[in-house]
Amino acid sequence: MSERLVVIGGDATGMSAASQARRMKDASALEIVVFERGGFTSYSACGIPYWVGGHVAERDALIARTPEEHRSREIDLRLYTEVTEIDVDAGRVRYRERETGASTWMPYDHLVIATGARPVRPPLPGIDAQGVHGVQTLDDGQALLGTLEQARGNRAVVVGAGYIGVEMAEALIQRGYDVTMVNRGPEPMSTLDPDMGALVREAMCGMGIKVVGDAEVAELRTAEDGRVAAVVTDAAEYPADVVVLGIGVHPETELARAAGLPLGQHGGLRTDLAMRVRGHENIWAGGDCVEVLDLVSGRERHIPLGTHANKHGQIIGANIGGGYAIFPGVVGTAVSKVCELEVARTGLREKDAQAAGLQYVTVTVEATNRAGYYPDAAPMTVKMLAERLTGRLLGAQIVGREGAGKRVDIAAVALTARMTVEQMTMLDLGYAPPFSPVWDPVLVAARKAVTAVRERR
Repeated sequence: MSERLVVIGGDATGMSAASQARRMKDASALEIVVFERGGFTSYSACGIPYWVGGHVAERDALIARTPEEHRSREIDLRLYTEVTEIDVDAGRVRYRERETGASTWMPYDHLVIATGARPVRPPLPGIDAQGVHGVQTLDDGQALLGTLEQARGNRAVVVGAGYIGVEMAEALIQRGYDVTMVNRGPEPMSTLDPDMGALVREAMCGMGIKVVGDAEVAELRTAEDGRVAAVVTDAAEYPADVVVLGIGVHPETELARAAGLPLGQHGGLRTDLAMRVRGHENIWAGGDCVEVLDLVSGRERHIPLGTHANKHGQIIGANIGGGYAIFPGVVGTAVSKVCELEVARTGLREKDAQAAGLQYVTVTVEATNRAGYYPDAAPMTVKMLAERLTGRLLGAQIVGREGAGKRVDIAAVALTARMTVEQMTMLDLGYAPPFSPVWDPVLVAARKAVTAVRERR
């Protein structure tokens, strides 16, 4: 007798889970139904800023697989259909067709919750005005482009200075906008330590972006026609023809919360290593709506990244299909860029190490991305954290020009392997003058960290 898999959400985790389950079981053994409240599936949300900025010419270039391709694999994909309730005891979901309003129940044998995350929209006056945009979905990106095409002027304010904020600041600069970034923290990129965030601020200011720190937004002032006109903080007012919210995201778990499913301290669903919701044998969850284990601190975190979401989907689909797979955790690696500046981090920041009760040393080195004598060599800064007594690598942050960002992968692998900074100094990395100095900047930082650890013993 055929079982039914119901998937809530048709992007990275949801469609990866559905596709992997279909590879392992045919339609006679497993019926697969996917509900997606929007009109797109399997797209790169991370690529939206580059589409808005013009690096990516067309929206459809961000779509990995179309609805038609999924349906051709015997997946019953229903667009513009929203799940409104999960009945855990009865093993069913209520869904509503957004176009007709028709609503009904569907039973499931397996349920995958892949509802993603939603942009933070603080309850401020004017937050819902025309011209104010969050950027999370392709529909969001399309709406923002529509506003940019119709805007009366070229003044843009980005509220928040996380990954989305800085990437959208770049996109707007490239579209010819006069950009102001307003951030409640002292420096942009709170995923970095403040001393490294200061490097990002200096570079952004050099690119013509006005960066305002320690600013609390009080209101989004509107014009008589209801369109946004300015962002008002506790100290100043910044005129705006368009406002982009880059404050961050929350796990989209209201359905799960209402159903009584377990949530963590960050609001994300709690799962076991197989991505099964804790305490529920036939309910699975992954992507931006879950919390994951930090392998360095041992704590659970909410890290909304497409890399994790796709892995979660593969693991869920394999397990539902009768196989076996687990997701061991993350080290918190991320990379971004603002124009020519590359920004990367992995592992713990100083405040993360303090919160985990770890004693540590920090070192910072200035180096170049290529041999100093090679044409176009550019500066880069590497900061490294190591455990005080053991010398175990705890984290690394890198800010620099071309070739700087992906160097963080060296540290990410070292963190996963629980290497010490002394072990890192002997890593056999590739070398040629066009690519790095004879001692790669990451290894220079590791050598300096070895000295700092020995001095603190």
